[in-house]
Amino acid sequence: MTAAPADIDALARGGRTNIAGFALRLLARIPFLFIAGRLYGPALVGRFAIAVVVVELAALLATLGLKRGLAQALSAGAMDGKGRPAAWIVWDALAVAFVVSVVATAILSTFPQVMYPNSAIGGLDRWLPCIIVASAWSDVSLAALAYRRDVQATVNARAIVEPWTISIAAWLFSFATIKDGLVLSYVASMVAALVASLVPFVRAYGLPRGWTPQLGPLYRLASANAPLAGADALEWGSRNVDRFILGVLFAPKIVGIYYMAQQVASLPQKLKTSFDPILGPVVTEALARGDRAAVANQVRQVAFWIIAAQGCLALMGSIPGPAVMGIVGPQFVAGTAAMAFLLVAEVLASTGAVSETALVYIARHRNLAISAAMLVVQVGLGVALILAMRRLGWPVTWQAAGPAVALMTSVALTSIIKAGVLGRLLGTSVSPLRWALVGAVAAALAIGGTFTLLPTWAELLIGEPAIAATYLFVLWRFAFEPADRALFAGAARQ
Repeated sequence: MTAAPADIDALARGGRTNIAGFALRLLARIPFLFIAGRLYGPALVGRFAIAVVVVELAALLATLGLKRGLAQALSAGAMDGKGRPAAWIVWDALAVAFVVSVVATAILSTFPQVMYPNSAIGGLDRWLPCIIVASAWSDVSLAALAYRRDVQATVNARAIVEPWTISIAAWLFSFATIKDGLVLSYVASMVAALVASLVPFVRAYGLPRGWTPQLGPLYRLASANAPLAGADALEWGSRNVDRFILGVLFAPKIVGIYYMAQQVASLPQKLKTSFDPILGPVVTEALARGDRAAVANQVRQVAFWIIAAQGCLALMGSIPGPAVMGIVGPQFVAGTAAMAFLLVAEVLASTGAVSETALVYIARHRNLAISAAMLVVQVGLGVALILAMRRLGWPVTWQAAGPAVALMTSVALTSIIKAGVLGRLLGTSVSPLRWALVGAVAAALAIGGTFTLLPTWAELLIGEPAIAATYLFVLWRFAFEPADRALFAGAARQ
């Protein structure tokens, strides 16, 4: 049995909507990077980057894996037709997230040194954790809407409201307070995203009439999603622990340079998360009807779409790397090497990340163990590389690229292992790799390399489109199959 065409059509529709949102998010994020780099400088950016790492981790843990687990809980309720109504299940999830958010806020407000390990605490620093509940509630609300195939709400909240708010707020607050401007702009963006998430959520599910929090369902919901929460935290940690390592071993300025490289490189990662709202529900429905071949087909298809798109962005970012980083500010060009390694890491991580979407439902604890082991490898290798380069007297900017190399290595191993495990469980390969990808990369490298010999303006204005056009032409001509064109066919009909 193969995946029903309706499954691929659903993935294509959701993917088109969210990829459009990704483009909007890209356009909105660039002004923030420019404003933060030019107006606030690498030292304040680095300090902000470390604090946000801790707060975002706390917000992620506060959801207790419900970003993905909520779809399974709602699917189970729909299948058996018994138990609590869907609206009550969702409000149970919000109650769980609220309780954990309050606990996390209290801990971080009491011990703010965790957020600022290498600088003094003052101003509004201590109160940043108060925003944790807004982030957690926004994630749960959007997950509930995604279950009902409303991915437009995610696009509005995450791709339009949140990034444009932080960009505009960062510019406005720069006139009032340089020290707290980035923190205030982050808080403003999270509050705006929460409002943009709750409004469509209440329209879809309604207010909690007749609902009262019950310890039994709340405990069962939290317990069932503990492995998912761990998986989410480990995946998030693999992408952010490098920043924390740098915060402990380097001055805030170095962290700020790395953070900007990370922000540029993380843009391709949003392509993977663009499919999360629709991929989770589609996978859980296929598993509920026992169609494991459909799950394998869905994983292969989405992973290929993501790798193809991420490969294009990685080439466009890394070939003219110094020119790209120079847009943020000349002092950030030193982060070019780190950005290149991080861009490659995003491509290598795609297969493992998409495989995990299915593994969290059919092999939760095994998936968790793999993620934990790979995070240990990443941290150990990252620290070892920094210390080795420091001992050899290499420049500080080279040392700071060590965690990026460690991330690239660990995510590549993770993808190989998780794809292999999932393939064995489903009884068929889930590998999305096609030889034409290699040809597309080689052609883009050859074309892009010639443009690096030209002035910076030509490298960006002419070279970037040439790289993308060459890469995409080869893919379309030699790699795309009929199912791949489903992603574009619907757009042509719309």
